[in-house]
Amino acid sequence: MGNEIEASSGTEVVVWDPIVRIFHWTVVAAFIVAYLVEDPHVVHVWAGYVIAAMLIARVIWGLVGSKHARFSDFLYSPSTTFAYVRDLLRRKGKRYLGHSPGGGYMIVALIVMLALTGVAGLIVYGGDENAGPLAGMVTKQTAEQFEEVHEVLANITLALILVHISAVLFASFAHHENLARSMVTGKKRAE
Repeated sequence: MGNEIEASSGTEVVVWDPIVRIFHWTVVAAFIVAYLVEDPHVVHVWAGYVIAAMLIARVIWGLVGSKHARFSDFLYSPSTTFAYVRDLLRRKGKRYLGHSPGGGYMIVALIVMLALTGVAGLIVYGGDENAGPLAGMVTKQTAEQFEEVHEVLANITLALILVHISAVLFASFAHHENLARSMVTGKKRAE
């Protein structure tokens, strides 16, 4: 893919466009709110709606957006991804200007888990509160069954987020680059 980097030159280039960065930090904030605030219920619901809107925007941007935002830029073969993760754990992994192979699959996993959590939440909201886009289409009994599913999916998503944060910290250390900072400024070290 031509995304890997070998040597350091010290100059910076813009890698993450404003849409990617706004998506990232909006989802971070909305997930924290949705996870921690269940009452008032409306706050939890609206945080979920924000996440859903951001996911739709991110999938569209992943198809038509800037170079490093596109899924085609960071979805690698499983063998390349496993080799990257193995080498990174040995602190010998290649540095990538955009998302690394492991980072690419984490993005997909997080998008899928956030979407599943949101769908389960809509089912619960539709049946329990007779509100939202599924109002009148979901029974109270179904909503009760999906309440635990929604919670389990949210907890799995949180676990993935913690793995993601750990991997970002580890990769930052291994590559001598503050990856969290790059998601704020949009810039990474050019090489």
